[in-house]
Order: sequence, then C-alpha cells, then structure tokens
Amino acid sequence: METAQDTIQQTEAQAETSKKLFKGTGSQVLLNGLIEEGVTTIFGYPGGAIMPIYDALYDYADKLEHILVRHEQGGIHAAQGFARTSGKVGVCFATSGPGATNLVTGLADAQIDSTPLVVITGQVFAHLLGTDAFQETDVINITTPVTKWNYQVTDANEIQEVLAKAFYIAKSGRPGPVLIDITKNAQIQVEEFPEYIKCNHIRSYRPKPKVRVEYIEQAAELINAAKKPFVLFGQGVILGSAEQEFKAFIDKSGIPAAWTIMGEGAIPTSHPLNVGMLGMHGNYGPNVLTNEADVIIAIGMRFDDRVTGRLDKYAKQAKIVHLDIDPAEIDKNVKADVGVWGDCKETLPLLTNLVNENKYEDWLAVFKDYNQQEIDQVITPELYPEGEEITMGEVLRNINEICGGEAIIVTDVGQHQMVACRYAKFNNTRSNITSGGLGTMGFGLPAAIGAKYGAPDKTVIAIIGDGGFQMTPQELGTIMQFGAEVKILILNNRFLGMVRQWQQLFNDKRYSFVNITSPDFVALAKAYYIEAQMVNERENLRTALETMINHKGSYLLEVMVGRENNVFPMVPQGMSVSEIRLK
Repeated sequence: METAQDTIQQTEAQAETSKKLFKGTGSQVLLNGLIEEGVTTIFGYPGGAIMPIYDALYDYADKLEHILVRHEQGGIHAAQGFARTSGKVGVCFATSGPGATNLVTGLADAQIDSTPLVVITGQVFAHLLGTDAFQETDVINITTPVTKWNYQVTDANEIQEVLAKAFYIAKSGRPGPVLIDITKNAQIQVEEFPEYIKCNHIRSYRPKPKVRVEYIEQAAELINAAKKPFVLFGQGVILGSAEQEFKAFIDKSGIPAAWTIMGEGAIPTSHPLNVGMLGMHGNYGPNVLTNEADVIIAIGMRFDDRVTGRLDKYAKQAKIVHLDIDPAEIDKNVKADVGVWGDCKETLPLLTNLVNENKYEDWLAVFKDYNQQEIDQVITPELYPEGEEITMGEVLRNINEICGGEAIIVTDVGQHQMVACRYAKFNNTRSNITSGGLGTMGFGLPAAIGAKYGAPDKTVIAIIGDGGFQMTPQELGTIMQFGAEVKILILNNRFLGMVRQWQQLFNDKRYSFVNITSPDFVALAKAYYIEAQMVNERENLRTALETMINHKGSYLLEVMVGRENNVFPMVPQGMSVSEIRLK
C-alpha cells in the first residue's frame, strides 16, 4: 500500500525528472544555451579542439547562422561590429592554440571600447592540460588582462551555468568581452541537462552602483551656478541606451555638448547644442574652450589622453562633474568635484529634474566664433579643395550628401578615421563604428561585415586606408561566400598616413618606412567576385560614390587622395588642449 511518504518521494522524483529536459553532449547544450540567450549569428573558424561543437552546429543550421570568416581576428572584429550596431552580445568561435591567440587583439579592442562579446574557444582534453599538447596554449592566463571575465570548462555539467554568467557579465554594467574555454572532453561528454536558466545576479558582482541622490543634488547645484558649463559625452550614453535621456538633459539645460569619437551619434550631428568633436584631431572650439569652461559635465566618458592632452594643464579652472557607471573611471585621470555613480539612463533624468532651464546664448556664441575660424582655415579647404588632388574630406562631404546621415560608417584606423569622425553626418545612434581606445588597424573590413549583420536594413560603408586594408583583406572571401552587402571605400594616399603626418611635423620629414605599396585593389576585389572601380579624378568622384552606394550587393571603390595631406586641427603630443593647431 502506497504511503504518504511514498507519494512525496514519487512527486519529488517526478519533479527532478521534469527538470532533466535534455540529454545530449556538452556541445549540444552549449548551442541550446546560445539559442536561449537569443543568439542568431555566430562568427567563427573551426579547428580540431572545437570540432565537436562544430559537429553539433551542423544540426542547428535553421536556428544559428554561422559566418565562416577567413581569420580568427576577422571573426572577433565582426562580432564587435555586430554588437555595436545591434546592441546585442556578439558571439565568436575559435579553436585552441593559434585560433585562440588570434583573438587577443579583438579581445583587447573590445575590452577598452566596452563591447559586449561572448567568445567560445575549444581546448585540448582536460587530461592533456599542461603537457604542451598539440595546439595547447594557456588561453585563460593569456586573455585574463583583456577580458571582463574568463573561465575554463572541463566538465559539461558546468556549461549552462557558465554560459549564463558569461552573457550576464558581458552585457551588464559596463559591457565587455567574456571568454569561455571548453575542453574537448566536456564538448563530447553526454549528460542529462536541466532547463537553461538565464543569469540575472551574481553574488559580489554589482554591475550598477547604487545611485546616491545627494551627489546628483551637488552636481545640479554646480551646474545651476555655472556661467560657462560644458558637457563632454562618450559612448556610455549609447551603451546605456540613454540617448533620449541625454537629449532631454541638454535641451533643458541649454549646455553646449561635445563628443568623444566613441560617443559620436548619441545625438544627431545637426543638433544645435552639438558643438563637435573632442580630442587630438577634434574641433577647435571644444578643445580650446575646455580650458575656459567653469563647470565640465562628463557623461559616460573616461578622460582618455587623446581627449585631455597634458593632464597638468587640463581644465584646471573648472569644477568637474563626472557621471559614469564604472566607479573606477571617476578620479582615475581627472579629479572630479562631484562623482555621480550609476547608469546614465537612471542618473540623467534625476539630474535633468534638478537643473534650471537655460540657454547660455553668449557662451554658445563663443563656440560659434571658434567654429567659424575653423571653417575658414580648415573645413572649407578640406571639403571644397581648390587643388587638383582629391581630399578625404570632400569624399566624406559627398557621402553625406548622398546618404543624408542615414548610413552606418565603419572606419579602420588612421587619417581616414579622423577625417570620417570629423566630417561624417549621423542622424542615428549606433552609426559610427570605429576602434577607439586600442586603435586597431585591420578592424574596418571585418567589423563592417558584422555591422551589416547587426543592422541588415542599413547601408554600411567601410572607410579604410590603404595600409589598414592590407591587414585583413582576406575577409573579402567572407563577403564573397555569404553575400554581406558592404560598401568598401579605400582612401589611398600611398602612405601610412597618420605616422607620416607625425614624421613630417615632428621628425623633420624623415619618412621612415611609411611609404607603402599596394596591390591592384580593384583586381583583388574582382578576384573575389566583388564589383569594383578606382577613381583618381574629381570629376568622376561623385558618380563613382553614387554607383557604390546604389549598387545591389557589395562594392569596392578605391579613391586616390592627396599623398601628403594632413588632418587638422591637431593637439601635438605633450601639449594642452588649448594649444591645438589649425595648421
């Protein structure tokens, strides 16, 4: 006869059994977890140590699209581009050994630019760890400095919990890259796995610091008393999805606002209070007037050295209000009078409620005066050149006129990057994709591929120099195979232009190994079945750009620009921002 205790035990057994919803391999449970996290696109490259995961992936083709890149660095840059345009976590696969070490540059780039990634690497069997087995490297210790978190899985029973934590850590608080290294035995291990549960809390991990109202009140008091307040905004506004809250703040306060290159696009370029770009090649007024403002409100930016110039001469006259989700950034480079911890999506509305409605018309007029000087001496000659040589600026002017600020522009690193950031027009957030903190040449082409997958309905233009393009040209093969519609614009000055500019200005034109020879880029593109052309005369430029942008499918356009044109304004290294040069 069945007793009550028997019934309880049977019910508990049934409940436990009901949790065991899936029997399969570690590889299968990993892929199921990715689907549960909403992943649809993976960028990767197979190899021996990750082969079981790829074998399982064969049966998931209807749910997970895998893009076979041509190099692991291309894979992680593509995942970065995807994350930056979509606002989702980018996912990348690679094998052990060289596959994993080829990811390090992308991890470092994602770490410093706060890009959420979950990277999965295969690893040798657990019993071979530490034996120098074929394609074994200690990927955990190698990547610890360039990841937000990493973990090595040696037992399939760990996979679900570790994967859930990885996604939570990657996207919460200040985002960043996470790496999971999975040994081969864990990939093939067969177990019964419970239902996948997303992570929303980790003990001792506080992604969002507690908002302290008293600091917001102190910040508002400083702002309301200011005569010359100035807002500096960075990517934190975009990462916090706080674009509307930020716009409401500056609209009410009337304070002029300038952006770091990672913050560009948080408000439209055309906004009347958007006074331009900060930093070494930023706009004249924002740099000079940083050292005249009486209150500086820094929002979601980290006072990078390219923004501050000499720290001992940076904004010494100003009270500093610093809003950031990462407490480690406050007081790190520039001492804050008021540090406001927290997600700016939460802190900005509280601050907006307390600031006075204002206009600062006289202060804005000073910015306009400096802007006019820059227009006369720098911008007009760059956008409307009178010489025979095509300038990078006039290429950007034509793109603006054709696309109307609606395109996503992905840049590589160099002079073209600074020109694009200075002159490109953006109506929408998540439209300026560039390698900011690390300055990674070779980023542009693979990141543009990922950007297109992250924003398939947008026109994606990759603006790349002739030097940077030659670092990752193999990703043309990815475009060829998968049909990513990327418009590739190579601005070819036949130099490593940014280094050449420095050598010209500060090393007496001692051009040491910056004169770079390039292949026939048009022929190279056509070898990958990508339509292409080259332009070296101004009269053909506009038509060629229109052809590129309107072409159905990917397209490569090479534009021959002036060999020794320089990017100005410029804050020379070791100088203060107020010592910026117009020429």
